[in-house]
Amino acid sequence: MGQVLHGCAATTEAVRRAIQDSQESLRGLAKRYGINQKTVAKWKQRETVADRSTGPKEAKSTVLSIEEQAIIVAFRRHTLLPLDDFLYALEPALRSMR
Repeated sequence: MGQVLHGCAATTEAVRRAIQDSQESLRGLAKRYGINQKTVAKWKQRETVADRSTGPKEAKSTVLSIEEQAIIVAFRRHTLLPLDDFLYALEPALRSMR
């Protein structure tokens, strides 16, 4: 199975491992792999070759309160409605909460 990279990834795990194992200069490695010297320096300093998560550590809504989220999840699990119908059914209740 192939490796999944995020859209802006400039290197693969194999290249990152080669960078970490190499004694060549940052400039030389950057030229060899066609990447920025800052990218080479970043992977030299890391202990792993895996990408780090760029998202928040804990997912949270910026629009809904915790109570509103709980109501929505419970309603969705109970009704199993398609999303359009679900939104149509729940919209008045959410408006009244605000």
